Order: sequence, then C-alpha cells, then structure tokens
Amino acid sequence: MSDNAFVDSNIWLYAFFLRDGEEALHERAKALIEMPLRYVISDQVIAEVSSNLLRKASMAEGGLVEIVTSFYSRCHVVSPSHEMHLKASRLRTQHQFSYWDSLIVAAALEAGCSVLYSEDMQDGQVIDGTLSIRNPLTAPTLA
Repeated sequence: MSDNAFVDSNIWLYAFFLRDGEEALHERAKALIEMPLRYVISDQVIAEVSSNLLRKASMAEGGLVEIVTSFYSRCHVVSPSHEMHLKASRLRTQHQFSYWDSLIVAAALEAGCSVLYSEDMQDGQVIDGTLSIRNPLTAPTLA
C-alpha cells in the first residue's frame, strides 16, 4: 500500500551498509526497501542515514548525494512541524520513547501510516490504535 509504511533509519542503514556477521539482517532490510512501494520517511531519517553513512561506512559524498536524491524521489518525506513536536512530547510521556524515537513515531502518525518498520522499538506495539511497530529484521517474512 502506497504511503502507508514508515521506514526508520536503522532499516535503511542495514540495507545500505553490510557489516561482518550481519548478512541476514542486510538481506532482510534490502528485501524490504527494494519492494516497489512509496515509503514514508522524515527529514530526521535522511539526516541520521546520511550522518552514519559518512561516518561509519566512509561513503563518498557523491554516493551520499545519490541516496539523498533517491529518498526525495521515491519516498514521501515528512518535515517537522509544531504539531509533530507536541505529539512527540505526548508520546514520550505515554510510552517512554526516547526523544528521537518519539519524533519518528510522531512523523509516522502525522503521515497517516499504519506500519512503522524499526529495529529499535517494541515489535508489535500499537500506538494510538492506528500505528503498528514492526521489526522486519526478525520476522520470517516481510508481509
């Protein structure tokens, strides 16, 4: 379903950057992001992925520019707003999310997503009765 699934930065990083011992995680993440869907991400995801690819993967600037450009062409990118920050504050209070995770969840809710793919949060948790957090790296299938 188009524009209905938010993909957190950790999933993109597993797909873009293969580390020893993480071959299965890399393949699962790649399989998810290569599906012909228009995923939702936020400016925060682009910044986190970019920073990590430059710092940890020693990616060349040209490669990073290609990835950032592809994000904007194939994904719906959500930008922060006052409402999103207020929602993130409520989420931190209700669910004890970290500051950064609360912004990811708030962005997914603001975009009307029903699924948030993330490795960092509780798999199966449902937020506000509408957003289901799923860890595609542990699931046997990516349905």
